[in-house]
Amino acid sequence: MLSRLLSSILIAFRMVRRNKLRAGLTVIGITIGIAAVVTMIALGQGARASVSHTVASLGANALYVFPQSSHSSGAKNNAVGSRLSELDCDALPREATSIALCAPFMRASAQAIYEGQNAQTSVIGSRLTYFPVRNLGVQKGEKWTAEAEAIDEKVCLIGVTTARELFGSQDPIGHSLRIGRYTYRILGVLEEKGNSPFGDDQDEIVLMPITTMRTHVLQARPTDVHGLMLSATSAETTGRAMKQTTDILRQRHHINDGDEDDFAVRSQAELQTLQEGIFGMLSALLVAIAAVSLVVGGIGVMNIMLVSVTERTREIGIRMAIGAREGDIMVQFLMEAIVLALTGGLVGAAMGYSIIFALSAALGWSMKVDPGSLMLAMGVSSAIGIVFGFFPARRAARLDPVNALQRE
Repeated sequence: MLSRLLSSILIAFRMVRRNKLRAGLTVIGITIGIAAVVTMIALGQGARASVSHTVASLGANALYVFPQSSHSSGAKNNAVGSRLSELDCDALPREATSIALCAPFMRASAQAIYEGQNAQTSVIGSRLTYFPVRNLGVQKGEKWTAEAEAIDEKVCLIGVTTARELFGSQDPIGHSLRIGRYTYRILGVLEEKGNSPFGDDQDEIVLMPITTMRTHVLQARPTDVHGLMLSATSAETTGRAMKQTTDILRQRHHINDGDEDDFAVRSQAELQTLQEGIFGMLSALLVAIAAVSLVVGGIGVMNIMLVSVTERTREIGIRMAIGAREGDIMVQFLMEAIVLALTGGLVGAAMGYSIIFALSAALGWSMKVDPGSLMLAMGVSSAIGIVFGFFPARRAARLDPVNALQRE
């Protein structure tokens, strides 16, 4: 049995080598489909790893509070951003047993200028509590002081990307950059955070006291904030911290029972689930598109095998006449279909890995190469060979020897 199987495999390889061009054209669909599947799997796994890294960098016990419009007594309140304040931030750690720290923040996009250089950055204003809540350290230099925060001192820290764009290899500490009409003295450089799961550069920022940003960058009203970042006492108390946050803010904002909240509380786990869901849907869509290519490739294999059966009818008749059984003929043609599909799978996997490394090098995308994807590619290729090669093989095995021998 084993010798017959090996003989069928050798014949299959011989037939593929005999018609190289035809075989190559036949497996193009499988090659493209497998390359797409391997690439999408790598991209999806890389995205999930990036999300997990981001969650770890922010802390699993981090919570976010954002303002949102609400319906109160049948009327919609559109005063978004007017209900959260620094007073809420002060009250939450004081009144909630599961909240350790709170950091209010304001955010804006602005152009930072130093001498002849400029960089488009995200300007963030917050308190000193932003550093532990955000799990953010200082690479070099120092943070601002509580006194600087109290007197709206024009100081800041910058991310490594902003430092590179404005100062190159020069040490930025002690120099001043300009945002709008005012200059801000640089106290330090923040530690590198890298890209977010959505591709945003988290190091392209300028961080300053929220009082300074409110007064000089945004000219906002006292105590106004764009949102709150909270740190639960532990990852296990995150759920309780979310409930306590909701209860306290509803009470502080005088929201009646049955009325909607004018804020939204989100946890890192929810954001991670949301992001992974988005990546999962995109990956599934792209894999589905790749599956169409695989089906087209499988149809191509079936077509070429039917042509091969027609061309080799006399050969099949001779083999049957000298003792070959239906099973032998069927195995031979199945093996040829599998060899064709596996060849396309191997070339597609190699192409997929090349695309992965090229994208990683050129765009800096996080793409995790999993050896399991190669096994999947080979399994799918074999399945295509078996499924789409079965009908031609069955047709060849059921040929009448006498009629086959009469065919020229």
